[in-house]
Amino acid sequence: MKVLGNPIVFRMLVVLLVSGFAFWVAVLLLRRMRRIMTEESFMVDSSPELEQFPMHTYNAVIQQLKQQKHELMSVQQVERRKAKTSENLSAAVLSNLSSGVLFLTTNGLVRTANSAAKSILGFASPMGMGVGEVFRDALITSSDSPEKLAPVVLSSLREQSAPRMVEAEYTTPAGERRILEITLSPVWMAASETLGIACLITDKTEIAAIQKRQELRGEMSAEMALALRNSLATISSYAQQLAISKDAATVRQLAVDIVAEAAELDHTIVGFLAGERSAKGAAAGA
Repeated sequence: MKVLGNPIVFRMLVVLLVSGFAFWVAVLLLRRMRRIMTEESFMVDSSPELEQFPMHTYNAVIQQLKQQKHELMSVQQVERRKAKTSENLSAAVLSNLSSGVLFLTTNGLVRTANSAAKSILGFASPMGMGVGEVFRDALITSSDSPEKLAPVVLSSLREQSAPRMVEAEYTTPAGERRILEITLSPVWMAASETLGIACLITDKTEIAAIQKRQELRGEMSAEMALALRNSLATISSYAQQLAISKDAATVRQLAVDIVAEAAELDHTIVGFLAGERSAKGAAAGA
């Protein structure tokens, strides 16, 4: 009992018990690990298809995805080529139109302008310019009271109104005065969202000049007809007086008056014909 009461001997006994218990636990753990490894080795050796099957399926899925990606890329390339062709066709059509075409975005800036629009408006490149800069002091003359064109264009853009045609007096940056016929057509998407407004511009300066010349010729013709009628009436009156007059002096005076009236009539006719010839020459030169 004295030996057991010795602290050193007691500690040695405790260490020995703990060591024995740890050794026993380690043996159990080693046996268990060996059994698990043996079972796993048996499963691997007995069913190799179980490993190969998931790998084969995975490779097949990968190949299918690659093929679908290739097909999708091919479709995208075809669609891009179609869009490019359509864009080139639209640009070619716009560039060959004799009428000018402007497309304004919702903020009132010029997005697209064909060659005819640049020539008619007198700008080398109006892209990025605002409505107020492009049309400046242009006035609508087709309405009852003249009004500026730029606010009307902006109003059509904001209100999404139906297409509207106006006639306006326009002065180019170089100072050339032109008469323009402008059709304002809002452009919508399928969801009724406004993309902007298209302006179809036709230069009617020459047509307006021809109409003015025709009106002037009409006025001149009316004046000519009145002059002829008055001259013929005067000559007829002189001739009647000449037929009944017996006085030699009166006869001579009437004859002189008839000759003067005929000369005046001839002068009027010559002037009218000269004006007609100059008008025709100007029209042919234009």
